[in-house]
Amino acid sequence: MGRDLMGGMPERPTQADARAPLDLRTDRPHAARVYDVLLGGKTNYAADRAMAEQVLVNLPSARSAALANRSFIHRATRYLAAEAGVRQFLDIGTGIPTSPNLHEVAQGVAPDSRVVYVDNDPIVLAHSRALHIGHPSGRTAYMEADAADPEAILASGVLRETLDLGRPVALSMCLLLHWLPADSDPYAVVRRLMEELPPGSHLVITHLARDLDQAGSGGLESDFKASGSQLKARTKDEVARFFDGLTLVTPGLVPPHRWRPGRLVAVGGTAGGQGAAGDAAGLGDTAESGGTADTPESRQSAEEFTAPVWAGVAVKGGC
Repeated sequence: MGRDLMGGMPERPTQADARAPLDLRTDRPHAARVYDVLLGGKTNYAADRAMAEQVLVNLPSARSAALANRSFIHRATRYLAAEAGVRQFLDIGTGIPTSPNLHEVAQGVAPDSRVVYVDNDPIVLAHSRALHIGHPSGRTAYMEADAADPEAILASGVLRETLDLGRPVALSMCLLLHWLPADSDPYAVVRRLMEELPPGSHLVITHLARDLDQAGSGGLESDFKASGSQLKARTKDEVARFFDGLTLVTPGLVPPHRWRPGRLVAVGGTAGGQGAAGDAAGLGDTAESGGTADTPESRQSAEEFTAPVWAGVAVKGGC
């Protein structure tokens, strides 16, 4: 089912929506809600907060890393819209909306930007229609689909009605690919999606890094497996394979806070303000506010902190 939001007004709920209440399974931890806890959000429950505490036992830098990842997404989106001239965005594995969302950043640079969000998660669906409201000059849509099924995504009427696949598209899959089920081939998924996009398109990925914290990532894999979720961290070389055939944008594949650090777009605030990401200035980014998150990692210098995540942006050639 698609969720099309145009002209600043969300579509009305259908009768089918009303008849089928969502089962959010709040009695067990959920990856998107655990991430929301780490970002300082409020869309989470006791089980999620308990798992977030366990995540911090394995990865004490997890909260700072989550903020660094979020800031990277904002910077990458601003780069794509402002410098690369991209006006179409396909964000797969959207997660719980946190303002500013990708479309808010893109349309803040280029109001005519078009964005399609993709997720198959009930918790995301429950919140997406209220928050993914785009600029009237552009278009913002939400579609329900499985990230492990690229054919379903590419065949979607919502995708085809919103984006012109004959023009460059920025495909983002941030903190997603390590969650794909064991029986799927994440490399084939990425390859199939990029095959459908024209030259000038970009791929944006962040991925849990095994080689930056082997013990911590191994502990996370075990903890989430015990809770019924599949998680697979990868090394830099393994993550680099997702970009095969593409050209990595400088500075290449690096921890997220090392990718073109600069002025931040704050989570839940404004650029350079006192929002969550704006407060993460100690993570290798600068913000006009000069504030820092109150975590051990943010008290370290930028050289000492390393988020256990690989992040990169690449462009498809052949223009």
